[in-house]
Order: sequence, then structure tokens, then C-alpha cells
Amino acid sequence: MSDKIHNPNPKREPKKSDVVKSIEALGTTNIPINKGDIYFISIIGEIEGHSLSHPQKKATKYEHIIPQLLSVQRNLDIKGLLVILNTLGGDVEAGLAISEMINTINKPTVSLVLGGSHSIGIPLATSTNYSFITPTATMTLHPIRMTGLVIGVPQTFRYFQKMQERISSFILRTTEISSENLKKLMYDTDEIANDVGTILVGKEAVEYGLINEIGGLNSAIKKLEELIKNK
Repeated sequence: MSDKIHNPNPKREPKKSDVVKSIEALGTTNIPINKGDIYFISIIGEIEGHSLSHPQKKATKYEHIIPQLLSVQRNLDIKGLLVILNTLGGDVEAGLAISEMINTINKPTVSLVLGGSHSIGIPLATSTNYSFITPTATMTLHPIRMTGLVIGVPQTFRYFQKMQERISSFILRTTEISSENLKKLMYDTDEIANDVGTILVGKEAVEYGLINEIGGLNSAIKKLEELIKNK
């Protein structure tokens, strides 16, 4: 006789649901909300690109956002996109690439800045058809910064100059701000200690033409629904 006791209900390893798998693989459930008519994407913390962010930092991964944007463009059930932002900035190439993808989606898009959308987060906020910022949220404009060892100073300077031109060109193309004001805000030396740039709070971002309107979540959703209806 066997010493083993038969257990009619043996414990089994729980199978991972498709939702859990999606979260692990893409950082999202990838399930459209509101019966599929509006898709929500949040970009928070540091925008992580080709290099990994510090493990203790909140980060939005470049490779997580791209498949979602592709889904928004291709899924016929999705009628519009709402992008919610609270980011410190991060990888410039990744942030600009995401901004270009959002800007070329042929469906209504709206962005909402909560907390802040700094540095490369500015093109992300302006990439949509219409943009909102809460009264207490901030946006920081500054030139591209260099870190680490610089090899071939004139060549490196030209590379960063070209990158800055790409960012400025995108902002000017997607906002109402003038080229003169954009340069002035980026290179101001009176606003940030030991650095150049400007911090704009809520209403100031609207007054300069970077953002369309002051508002919160309700306003952003209503505007997106209006754009969908008109389309």
C-alpha cells in the first residue's frame, strides 16, 4: 500500500491570464476603454529609449508605447486617442519618435498634462490634435543637455544643434508659439538656477500658445468625443 495520501483537489499553478501577460509584455492590458471607442495611453516618469532607466525610477518604455499606437491606428473599433502625461522627459530620440507617431495618427487625438510634461515631454504634449493642461501642471523648456565624455567637440556640438533643431521644428509645427518666444524661453537664464530654460505653469503654457486650453480629465474626454463626432 502506498504511503501517499490522494488529494482530490491538488494545488495547481494558476495560469496567467491574457491580461497579466499583456501587462508583463507591454506594460498595459491593451484593452480599449468605453467599448473600444476611446483608447487611453499614459506616459509617466522618465521616457526610456535605447538605454535602460535606473530600476528605482518610474519609466515609460518606448517599446511599450509603439505597439499601442499601432493598435490605435489599425483597430477600426478605436475612434480616438487620449494621451495623459506626467513626465520628466528622458530619451530624446524615443520621445520625438513617439511624438511623430501620435501626430500622424489619422484619428482624433487629445493630450492632457497632469503634474508636468518637461523637456522632450513638450513635443509629446503638442503632438495631438488638441491639448489640455491642468492649472497646477508645469512644462519646462530648455536646450538639449550633454552628459558624459564628449569626443570631437565641433562634431558633437553640430549633432546636438541638429537634434535641437528637430525638436524646435516639431514644436513650431504643432503649436501656435512663435519661433522668437520659443528661443527666448529655451535660453532664458533668469528662470532656473545654474541652468538655462523656463518653467511654465498651467495658464502660461496656454498664453504662449504651447497648449490649447486649461482643463482636466473631463474637459479632455469631452473634447475628444466632440472631435470624434465631428469626424
